[in-house]
Amino acid sequence: MSTRPEIPVGVEIATAWAWRLLVLGVAGYALYWLLSFFSEVTVPIAVALLGTALTIGAVDWLDRRGLPRLLATAIVVLVMLGGFFGLLTLVGQQLSTQFYDLKAQVIAGIAQVQDWAQNGPLGLSETQLDRYVDQVEDAIRTFGERAAVDQLAAVGTTLTHFVAGFFIALFASFFFLYEGNRIWAFAVALFPRSARAKVHSSGETAWASLTSFVRATVLVALTDAIGIAVSAWLLGVPLAFAIGVLVFLGAFVPIVGALVSGMVAVLVALVAQGPIVALIMLAAVVAVQQFESHVLQPFLMGRFVAVHPLAIIIGIAAGITVSGIVGALVAVPLVACLNGIVRHLVEESGTPVADDGLPEDDPPEVKAEQA
Repeated sequence: MSTRPEIPVGVEIATAWAWRLLVLGVAGYALYWLLSFFSEVTVPIAVALLGTALTIGAVDWLDRRGLPRLLATAIVVLVMLGGFFGLLTLVGQQLSTQFYDLKAQVIAGIAQVQDWAQNGPLGLSETQLDRYVDQVEDAIRTFGERAAVDQLAAVGTTLTHFVAGFFIALFASFFFLYEGNRIWAFAVALFPRSARAKVHSSGETAWASLTSFVRATVLVALTDAIGIAVSAWLLGVPLAFAIGVLVFLGAFVPIVGALVSGMVAVLVALVAQGPIVALIMLAAVVAVQQFESHVLQPFLMGRFVAVHPLAIIIGIAAGITVSGIVGALVAVPLVACLNGIVRHLVEESGTPVADDGLPEDDPPEVKAEQA
């Protein structure tokens, strides 16, 4: 009669968790690989979902006013396209009118740096300075000759992917706005009948979280863009409107994006106006960021999305690590949707959730620790 050795309870529990986490990890990696393999389709679809979440309210409003939904969708899509190409036109016009002035200021700044290198603490001779300049020029020229063909091919491929992705996002946005309910109903029907109710309610919760996040992000991005662009305009920094557009786009990566794009304004101010104006521009960027961090983010993100700033930072870092800029763009919306789904499923299980995101029946010491 053989006796089976007794396995400690801790090992059994650890093993049970380990194989489940392993399965989840493999499934997650397989899903990531699949999405990455079809990134030329999945990325435009993700952009279309974000655009739909932003504009679905306008389509619904026109629909409630008696306008046919097809016509309402066409109007909203045309307004979106007009706004997009209008921004590109204004930015291009400002670049074309101020680029040569900025170029002259850059040349003057380089001359000042050369003068400082000769007459300042470095004390470089003219021969040494010319040699260093020639080395830099040779390195740039050599790189250009070696990589010109590769760069042209890469630009052509990127442009082709961008155009294809643009039209995919455009048509996907149109149909999401026009008949998104039918598309979602078809997706829910793919699940087993017993799971459809929870899948449908979880999807509605995720969509509500996504729309709240996008609208809150647009308000934050507009505030950042207006604050930094107006500061640049008052200081006489070139390309103020283009800087504002860049800050607006960068702010869709919460906390990090607007700060990084704001540094572009500081760099342009340094090149065009000198260190004093650059320091003032830096102070303006920091002031706008402080207003965002202490007023807008807690009020909008905390009230409408209920995602902790630490979760936002970790989500952005993970997104950048996994998929670069695209990962940073979709990380926080994904975290917001997952947060909404988890809270919804916890409530569905019969455990009420308080406003702080914790189950109401948690012991007081747990709530005190979390607080």
